[in-house]
Amino acid sequence: MSCFHDSMRRALPGIRFLVWAVLLWPSLQMLGAGMALAVDDPAADLQETVLPNGLTILTLEDHSTPVVSFQMWVRVGSKDETFYTGIAHLFEHMMFKGSKQIEPEEHARLVGARGGRINAYTTRDVTVYHEDVTAESLPLVLALEAERVKNLDISEETLESEREVVLEERRMRTEDRPGGLAFEALAALSWQAHPYHSPVIGWRADIEAVTVEACRAFFETYYSANNIVLVIVGDLDTAETLALVEKEFGAVRRAETIPRNPGKVVAQRGERRSTIHYPARIPLLYGAWHAPKADDPDGDALDVASQILSAGRSSRLYRRLVYEEEQALYAEGGYWALQEAGLFFAVAGVRPGAEIGQVETLFFAEIERMAREEVSESELAKAKRQLEVGLVQGLATAHSLAGRIGNEYVFLGRVRSLDERLASIQAVTAADVKRVIGRYLIQDNRSVVQVISPPETETVQAEGSP
Repeated sequence: MSCFHDSMRRALPGIRFLVWAVLLWPSLQMLGAGMALAVDDPAADLQETVLPNGLTILTLEDHSTPVVSFQMWVRVGSKDETFYTGIAHLFEHMMFKGSKQIEPEEHARLVGARGGRINAYTTRDVTVYHEDVTAESLPLVLALEAERVKNLDISEETLESEREVVLEERRMRTEDRPGGLAFEALAALSWQAHPYHSPVIGWRADIEAVTVEACRAFFETYYSANNIVLVIVGDLDTAETLALVEKEFGAVRRAETIPRNPGKVVAQRGERRSTIHYPARIPLLYGAWHAPKADDPDGDALDVASQILSAGRSSRLYRRLVYEEEQALYAEGGYWALQEAGLFFAVAGVRPGAEIGQVETLFFAEIERMAREEVSESELAKAKRQLEVGLVQGLATAHSLAGRIGNEYVFLGRVRSLDERLASIQAVTAADVKRVIGRYLIQDNRSVVQVISPPETETVQAEGSP
C-alpha cells in the first residue's frame, strides 16, 4: 500500500467476526484433528452483473452491520507496464488529485466528512480503490468514483506534484531501508524475464522520466469499463444499487483492446545470489524459490508448509535460528501466490556478533530437513488451524468480505466457497508438505540476497523485521 487517505479514526464494527469466532472455534479445533465442517458462507449470495460497456459489478447484501464497503478493482498493476515502470502506482496517487468536477483531495474530504474511510493500493497485478461508508453515503461514493474514472485531471502540474511524492515514498520505503532494498533485489533476481521483476513503485529513473502523454495513454487503456470490477458489500439494496451504478458508470468508455505484457517466467538453472552493501546495524538474509501461481493444486500444501516453516515464533525457522541456536533476531516468511507466478520466501535478521554465513547454513539446513522428513501430526494440525482461522476472519467486516470476493474473482474468475477452501486445507497431508518442499525449495530454484555493511564502514542504520 502506498498512498493513505484515511479520514475516519474509529474502527468499523467487528461484530460478525466476534460471533463467528465464538461459534466456530470448537469446530475449528476439531477440524485440526481431521474432522469436516460445513460453513454458511455469506458470499454464497453474491450477485454478478455486467453492464453493456463491460463493467462488472459484484453485489452482496449483508445487513449484519450498518456499513457498505465499495471496492473498485482495476485490472492493472506493475506487470502491465512497458516503457515506464511505476506508472500503475503513480495513478493510485493521481486518482486523488481531482477531475473536471472535483478539486484535488476533495474526494477524500467528502467521504471523510461523512464518517467514511477511504484508501487505495497497487500491486503487481491490480490497483484497488476502496471506501467503507454507511448506506446513505453510497450514492455519493458511486458518483465520486465514476467522476474520476471519466474525467480525471491528467496534467503536467498534477504529474509533477505526484512524481515528487512518489520519489520521496520510494526513498523512504526502499532506498533508505535495508529490508526494502533486499526485497526489491530478491524479486528482480528471481523474476528475470517476467514483469514481476520490477518493483511496484517503479525504478527511480522511470519515475523521473515518465511523461504526461504516457500517463494519458495508460489511463485511457486500463481505466476502461471492461477492465474494472466493482465489489459492493454490506447494508445495501441490490436493485437500487445496480440502478445507481448504471446511472453513474454506464457512460464510462470501453477499451477496444487491453494489451498485456508478454513476459514469462523462465526455468531457473542454478542458484542466483546478490550482495547489497548498506550501513545496516544487522545483516539481513533473504531467500526465495519459484513457486506456483494462485489456484495451483499445490497451493494449499505450500500454504501449510509456510505456516510450519516460517509463520510466527513457533515456526521451525524461528525456533531453530532465534531460540535454539541464538544466531538470529527474527526469522519469517511465506508463500506469495500472484496471478501469473509465485514465490516462497523466507528472511532472517542476523543477531549482533553472529556470522551471516552460519545463519545461512542453519537457514537452509532447516528447509532441507523438511524435504527429507515428514512433519509431525501436531505441527500439521496447528498449521491447518491457523489457516482456517484466517479464513473465518475473512467474514469479520464488510471490507474484508469484499476484499476476499474481489481478490478471488479477479485472480481466479470465481469466488470459492468457504466449504471448498476448508476441505482443501484439510486434505493436505504430511506427505504433501514434504513433497512440495522437496519439489520447489531446492538449491537450483532459489535466489539469495545478503545485506551487509560495506567494508570498513561504521554501521549507522537500524533495521528490524521487514
